[in-house]
Amino acid sequence: MNYKALGIKLIINIIVVFSIFGIFYDASLLNLFWISILSTLLAYFIGDRILLPRFGNTIATIADFGLAFISLAALGSILIQTDMPIVLAALFAAFFLALTEPFLHTYLIEKSKTEKRHTSRTANRRFQTEFGEETSTLDRTKNKPANRDPRK
Repeated sequence: MNYKALGIKLIINIIVVFSIFGIFYDASLLNLFWISILSTLLAYFIGDRILLPRFGNTIATIADFGLAFISLAALGSILIQTDMPIVLAALFAAFFLALTEPFLHTYLIEKSKTEKRHTSRTANRRFQTEFGEETSTLDRTKNKPANRDPRK
């Protein structure tokens, strides 16, 4: 689990949810915080951990938009008591979250490539021995410097 990516995703989600739902609805900060946490966890585990490695950045971003919209609409209607429809705010919030997802996905892809590169180097414990002939300046039979000049 990449805690740094999860933290970045949570911070982005908190900013978007607090901005949009906090402006349009009279919601408590605790409810907005719970909406942010639950929708972040859902989007991270389904979108970033399952869909991103299998289908790539574009499909994962589209899926994250849908996951964000559904989770924000459902959690908003459960936790926020209002007469106004929550669907439009959830749509705006999902749109802004989907704008940031390609950057986070690029970070996750690069991070996984780096981790694979490091683990493949350390996990492979087969070493190769190099054999070679050493050249010496000493004549082995007489233990004195060898005469390299062919004229002498």
